[in-house]
Amino acid sequence: MTKKSFPLSKVYRLLEPGPVVMVTTARKGRANIMTMSWHTMMDFEPPLVGCVISNRNYTFDILKATRECVINIPTVGLAKKAVGCGNTSGRRVDKFKKFGLTPVAASRVKAPLIDECYANLECKVVDGKMVAKYNLFVLEVLKAWIDPLEKHPRTIHHRGRGTFMVAGETIQLPSRMK
Repeated sequence: MTKKSFPLSKVYRLLEPGPVVMVTTARKGRANIMTMSWHTMMDFEPPLVGCVISNRNYTFDILKATRECVINIPTVGLAKKAVGCGNTSGRRVDKFKKFGLTPVAASRVKAPLIDECYANLECKVVDGKMVAKYNLFVLEVLKAWIDPLEKHPRTIHHRGRGTFMVAGETIQLPSRMK
């Protein structure tokens, strides 16, 4: 066997769960953006998404209080802005202004959509039982938006320590799932 031991502290880099997303929240008339890559689909209908948000993040307090957010999915063209939002605290900075992003009113929640993102998922917290122990919020997607002109979105995927992978080639294989 040619394999070698891999540090447990880096296992997350192997199991990256999906595209980097930009979570928007709003409270007391002030919107915020947080970049996140720790999320997973939990159910199909209604669509449920589990996401881990550190209790040290400004977004954690807003989401816990308002119980709603928007998951915005950027493409590679927004990678630098997504990383910039992730490296900046919203406690003192208006990230929409700082990074030149456009807030658009959502239809089901108070948090705004990010217009530049190719997809937006309006969500509400439906289960907070694991928030205290694991910082895990379970969100139900109430409304989904997608840019019909974006046929093959190239999303970014976090690999740890400033390294990202860009989704590229799409392949189609037989599947019984619809």
